[in-house]
Amino acid sequence: MELSTPQLVAAFALPAVFAITLHEVAHGWVARRLGDRTAEMLGRLTLNPLKHVDPLGTIVVPLALLLLHQPLFGWAKPVPVAARNLKHPHRDMAIVAAAGPVANVLMALAWTPVAWLALALGATKGGLVLPLLYEMGLRGLQVNAWLAALNLLPILPLDGGRVVNGFLPPRISDKFERLEPIGFLILLILLWQGALSLVLGPVVRALVGLLAGLAGVPFADFQRIAG
Repeated sequence: MELSTPQLVAAFALPAVFAITLHEVAHGWVARRLGDRTAEMLGRLTLNPLKHVDPLGTIVVPLALLLLHQPLFGWAKPVPVAARNLKHPHRDMAIVAAAGPVANVLMALAWTPVAWLALALGATKGGLVLPLLYEMGLRGLQVNAWLAALNLLPILPLDGGRVVNGFLPPRISDKFERLEPIGFLILLILLWQGALSLVLGPVVRALVGLLAGLAGVPFADFQRIAG
């Protein structure tokens, strides 16, 4: 069944909001486990998306990229973490950072049986509910794979940059941290030049291909969400 643009947006919205929300909650939850309760005290350890949503980064930008068939990119309000409260600040900040992409990989896994169930119940035979559920499962795979891969880029302020920083000696770490103010600009240039697709595309296709195969997704639909 060919979904209309409003139906496609509806199927994309829930996975996208949860992908970004749970990504941030994962940061705060791991930080609390490692000794910092800042996110908890500010009410950010909640699944209520309104506490995490950034209207531009969570809704407008991802939706525009989806409709333009560009690599998915978005952000939420960052969960605050006070490194001074962590038991081993330099190392623990890397662990806190890694929690976000790990959460996205786990969410991609969680959406896999949704796509499989919708197919098993006849999503390709027509109707509305099952095709929407199937599309939602596919978009859950897609958005979480892209967010996990994107956030693992070794660029500050992305999670991958903080993970790399956690392994650097103090002197080199200080120099690396000075690059953070231009990190977002670098990311926008990569997106504009199409480099993100070249760098992240193979990683995303590998992850989505594995999970789509487990769900029995037809090859045409795999190409549609992994391109």
